[in-house]
Amino acid sequence: MGMKYIDAGMLRQAFLAGAKGLEANKEWINELNVFPVPDGDTGTNMTMTILAAAKEVASVEKPTMESLAKAISSGSLRGARGNSGVILSQLFRGFAKEIKSVDVITTSTLARAMNRGTETAYKAVMKPKEGTILTVARGMADRAAELAPGTEDILDFVKEVIRCGNEVLSRTPDMLPILKEAGVVDSGGQGLMKVLEGAYDGLLGKTAPESLAGFQPRPAAAQTERAAGERLPAAFPEADIRFGYCTEFIINLEKRYGREEEKTFKAYLESIGDSIVVVSDDELVKVHVHTNDPGLAIQKALGFGSLSRMKIDNMREEHEERLFKAAADAGQGGGQTPAGDAAADDICRDGRGARKPYGFIAVCAGAGMGEIFKGLGADYLIEGGQTMNPSTEDMLNAVEAVNAETVFILPNNKNIILAAEQAAGLAEDQTVLVLPTKTIPQGITALINFSPERSASENAAQMTEEMARVKSGQLTYAVRNTMIDGMEIEEGDFMGIGDDGMLAVGKTLERTALDTLEAMIDGESELVTIYYGAETAAEDAKRLLKRAQERFSQCEIECHDGGQPVYYYVISVE
Repeated sequence: MGMKYIDAGMLRQAFLAGAKGLEANKEWINELNVFPVPDGDTGTNMTMTILAAAKEVASVEKPTMESLAKAISSGSLRGARGNSGVILSQLFRGFAKEIKSVDVITTSTLARAMNRGTETAYKAVMKPKEGTILTVARGMADRAAELAPGTEDILDFVKEVIRCGNEVLSRTPDMLPILKEAGVVDSGGQGLMKVLEGAYDGLLGKTAPESLAGFQPRPAAAQTERAAGERLPAAFPEADIRFGYCTEFIINLEKRYGREEEKTFKAYLESIGDSIVVVSDDELVKVHVHTNDPGLAIQKALGFGSLSRMKIDNMREEHEERLFKAAADAGQGGGQTPAGDAAADDICRDGRGARKPYGFIAVCAGAGMGEIFKGLGADYLIEGGQTMNPSTEDMLNAVEAVNAETVFILPNNKNIILAAEQAAGLAEDQTVLVLPTKTIPQGITALINFSPERSASENAAQMTEEMARVKSGQLTYAVRNTMIDGMEIEEGDFMGIGDDGMLAVGKTLERTALDTLEAMIDGESELVTIYYGAETAAEDAKRLLKRAQERFSQCEIECHDGGQPVYYYVISVE
C-alpha cells in the first residue's frame, strides 16, 4: 500500500529526521572540502542551519502546513551559516512558500515546491556555479516535475528523486575540474542528499520518535563584542518623555493584512503614540511604538494574529535609573542631551545617545586581529572565520547593537558574505552595506580607506576598489593526500593558499612561507604584512621576517601577532 499524501504531522517527522540525517554525517561532509585544510566546514554550516529550523519545527505542538512552513523558513533564514547554509535556507524558503497554503502534500505539490525552492536558491546567488548544491537541487526538481503526472505514490516518488539526486551528485566532478582533481564530489550537494535521505527514512518510520526529541537552542558560535564603546554623558537632565512605554512585538499574521489594513493600523498607532516603526512581510509584522497604554496597541494587533517577542520598557523609569547611575559615576551634575521625544527615542534605542553616521562590524578570529580592527575603527567584532561562520542572526544582532545610521559589514571570508547579505536584507531601521571582503587583508585595507567626508555609497565604492588591489595568502597544513592545481599534496604537508588557488606546498613551514611570498610578490609590490597565528612561535615569525626582508629587499615588510587559529601565517601583499 502506497502513501498518497504527507500531512503536517508526517512533514514535521520527516523534516526532523532530515536534520538528524545531516547532523550524523556532518564530519564526513566536512572532509569533502576541496582544499585539504583542517577547517572544512560545509557539513557544520549546513547542520547548524537546519538545526536552527528544526528547533522551531520541534516547538510547533499542533502542526499545520502553514505553521511548519513558517518555522522552517524563519528558522533556517536566521540560522543560516556559510554559503552552503544560506543556499540550503533558500531551498527551504522556496519550498515553504509553496506548501504553506495546502492541507496535505501530494506528489504534484512536492514537484512544485522543489522547483520553487530551486528557483529561490538560484536567485539568492549572484553568480550561480554548476557542479554545486544548486545543480543537485535543480536535477532533482526537474526529475520531480517529470514524475509527478505519472505517480501518486509519495514513497516511490521520493525514492526516485533521491536516486536522481545522487546520480547528479556523482557527476559534479565532471562539471567542476577542481572537484575531479581533488577526487571528491560537491560537499554541499552531498549534504543536501543526506537531508533528503534522512527525511525519506522519517516517512518510512525508520527514525524512532524519541531520537528526534531534544532539539535545544544552540549557543551562538559567534559572539559579538563592543570594540570601542561610546561614552555616556556625565549626567542626563530630566527629559519630557511624552509617551512612557517603549513597546515592541511581532504579529504572526493569521488574518488579512494588506495595504489598507496596514495603513489603518499605522494610523491607529499614531493616535496613541509616536516613534512608530511597522515593517511587514507575508507572514510577520514587526511593531515598535512609544505609547502610554501598551495594552491598546497589543489589543489592536491581536486582531491580525498572535503575538510573539513582546517587550515593554518603562522609559521614564530607565531614564531615572541612568540619571542616578550617571550622577554616581560622575559625582556631579551638568551636561546636556536633547530633550523631549528625541531624547526618549535615544533612551529606548540603547542608552548611548544619538546615532552616529557610520559604524563598522568586522568578522575575525584571534586577539591580535581583533586589536588591529579595533585600532582601525571597528565598532563591533564578530568572532568567526573559516572554522566558525557566524549566522545571519549573529550578524543581525550585531547590526542592531551598533549605534549608527549606516553600518558596514566586513565579512573577511568568502563563505560569510551571503549570510551578511541576508542580514542586511533583514535590518529594519538602519542602512547596512556589505563589503565583499573575502580575506582579512582585504578587510583591513577596506577599513583603512574609509573617509568620513565621503557618502556611504562613495565609501563603499572606494573601499571595494582598494581592497581589490590586495593579494592574500594563508599558510596551513594538509589533512589528507590530494592533487590541486597540479601540485601533489601529502597529509601533513604545509600549504600556501592564495586568492585563486594553491601557491606552494612544502615539508617545512618556513620554506613554504617563503615560496608563498615568492608566488605573491611581483615588480609592483611595495608593502608586505605577515600576521602570525596562535600556533606560531614569535621567534619563528621573527626569523621568517628577517629572511623575507633579505630575499625581497625591494618591499617594505612588517610582521604582527594576529593570534588567528588554524593558519600559521596570513600574508598581505600590496
